[in-house]
Amino acid sequence: MDRLPRTTPAVRERIHLLPTCGTQYYRLTADGVATVYAHSLTDDEKRRALSAVEEEARRLGLWETRTWGPILEDRGSQITFSALGQRAPIEAKSAWDPTGAKKSELRAAVASRLPDLEVRSGGSTSVDITHRGIDKAYGMQQLAVQTGIPLEDMLFVGDRLDPDGNDYPVLALGVPCQAVEGWQDTAAFLDELIPTL
Repeated sequence: MDRLPRTTPAVRERIHLLPTCGTQYYRLTADGVATVYAHSLTDDEKRRALSAVEEEARRLGLWETRTWGPILEDRGSQITFSALGQRAPIEAKSAWDPTGAKKSELRAAVASRLPDLEVRSGGSTSVDITHRGIDKAYGMQQLAVQTGIPLEDMLFVGDRLDPDGNDYPVLALGVPCQAVEGWQDTAAFLDELIPTL
């Protein structure tokens, strides 16, 4: 998330961040951000993932020339392809692949080239590549272990809870979920929720 919601110090220490599909886990403390884990891809895995997703996107005619930021991102534990760049306006992202067919075709093509890695449909224009079996459900299970809070007492906020989305594994795990449409919606929801905690 680009910004954290306004909180008190006591609430802030209860905030846990699981970016990059749960492949990394951070906790806010009085001293700052503490790393719980980060399942980084090897240099070889990164190289193969970057090559596969770029080559397949170009082959399928999905490599765009007008973008808002980089198309490919190395996030350490995740390689992300964003067809229009991460900073593309929501309207442009929504119009690029309204049915999800482009992303599904790209995901399948890349997955066939990387059988040792997980290739998932991400946001509205993205495909994410991580280690196998380490997804947002894995992250939520780790959160339960670290905090002692049962999954049924947690609330997951996600914008891709549909069966093809990268948030779906959490819903399938049975964690209560709140659907949102983007980071701004998430921030607004948390601004309303957190003062009530």
